[in-house]
Amino acid sequence: MGEDRKRARELGIPLTGEPGPWNAITDVPGVEVGYVTLVEGEDVRTGVTALLPRGRDGVGTPCAAGWHSFNGNGEMTGTAWIEESGSLAVPVVITNTYAVGPVHRGVVEWVRANRRGMAPEWLLPVVTETWDGHLNDIHGSAVESRHAADAIEAAASGPVEEGCVGGGTGMRCYGFKGGSGTASRVVRYGEDRYTVGAFVQANFGARRELVVAGVTMGRELSDPAETPAPEPTLGGEPQVPPGAGSVIVVVATDAPLLPGQCKALARRVTLGLARTGTTGSHFSGDLFLAFSTANPSALTSTFPTDDGSTPYESMHFVPWGRMDPFYGAVVESVEEAVLNVLTGAHSMTGRAGHHVPALPLDQVTELLAARGQ
Repeated sequence: MGEDRKRARELGIPLTGEPGPWNAITDVPGVEVGYVTLVEGEDVRTGVTALLPRGRDGVGTPCAAGWHSFNGNGEMTGTAWIEESGSLAVPVVITNTYAVGPVHRGVVEWVRANRRGMAPEWLLPVVTETWDGHLNDIHGSAVESRHAADAIEAAASGPVEEGCVGGGTGMRCYGFKGGSGTASRVVRYGEDRYTVGAFVQANFGARRELVVAGVTMGRELSDPAETPAPEPTLGGEPQVPPGAGSVIVVVATDAPLLPGQCKALARRVTLGLARTGTTGSHFSGDLFLAFSTANPSALTSTFPTDDGSTPYESMHFVPWGRMDPFYGAVVESVEEAVLNVLTGAHSMTGRAGHHVPALPLDQVTELLAARGQ
């Protein structure tokens, strides 16, 4: 825990684009992030992350939203309704693979206690996951339903802690310690300024693939012990193939967008991840969600009334032909968020004595300097 870790920009890694004040998804007004981090004994290295598009007071007010599955070896609940309605009105909660059930229940309980009128009989939480079974006893019961509520209650604006926190506590990325990370970009649109922010729970990539600011360095940093295919350990436990694990990305913006445009932003996450070197493992669930906090009343559900009234709504949105700067902002912020995971996470030892080293920052800066970066 005493390691001196820094964000990618603090290390002098050259990155393009203008970040927001905190260089975080919370630069989008209203967005809040909360963590519950569980580190107990030798076997518990896990947690819960909650992202609130409009803060706690705004739960129940829909955002235009869309999602994309780059590789479906993972879980994100509630996506059928996002696809159907084009909207998101609940917190987005991220945890480990086997904790989706208790966390899902925890979100239901929090909404029932705090937003009773929102969904008295029906609710579809958005809970998603990555696999932390290398460092964490994923079969255990460390994550409980109350931790979902605790993460929601802990959510706040401002700077966002990165690395081994929340749902990202026990994750790996490119063979090094992974976890939680974020970044943002400012997009100028005529006289207006909008923000695009990304949050990443990174648990993906083989070490040999790693690229930092365009410099391929994974092989120079590679551990000779890394193997390209699963092999049984002495205890009979199969190793996870390099590159397996999953990555969840949430993109937020205050730019006025249609649901289909949010889905287009979610698709661009793939390009941001590719900049860091991944080729997309079959064993990785790569699921992305994007939402817009603009047009706060346009997607609110209205039930039929006895008076026969037929209301209409309208949406203000960026024309499709002007979307390119927003696409670029997604790619840049996702790339930087992944690097912030790697530069911010400290080394960790967990279940069965498994150890995952932190990305060696001195070697990274030396390799960048050697390439003229």
